[in-house]
Amino acid sequence: MLEAGDLYNGRIVRIANGFVFKEPVFNYSGDFPFVWDEIVVPIKCGSDYDLARSILTDTAQEVVGEYTESARERWSQLVKAYRIEPARVDPLVTLIANDNWVELTLRYVVHHRERRITKDKLFTRVLKAVDDSKGRVGLASMTVQLVEAPPLDVRLSRRAAIGKE
Repeated sequence: MLEAGDLYNGRIVRIANGFVFKEPVFNYSGDFPFVWDEIVVPIKCGSDYDLARSILTDTAQEVVGEYTESARERWSQLVKAYRIEPARVDPLVTLIANDNWVELTLRYVVHHRERRITKDKLFTRVLKAVDDSKGRVGLASMTVQLVEAPPLDVRLSRRAAIGKE
């Protein structure tokens, strides 16, 4: 069985036959051993968004480019065999703006056994490229400062302390 990080934890799961007909069963190692995955990178407002997009696109090409052609061929076979729609397997970068920053999302295809290590490679290279941009692209983060409350001084009159007589 896999943990949240897609790493084996040593447990073995048995699935009763009756369960197969009640719930979908996902098999990542069947006809299409690839999965679509994403990383989201928050970018400071005012950054060079074209450069940020280029950083993600170039990084994806370097890290997951090898999967793209294999995934395209395998997906093409599935389209013919199961009469499903063609799907985009090339890396895709999309941009949205929210209240705090601009979010760039990189969607890519990766072999199901390589998700975690691929995500690590992508983030490592993206962070280095952002650092190398000399401030043209900045990572956004939310900073919350908790301020100590001033001492509370409660004074009750004698009547309030005893109860109204």
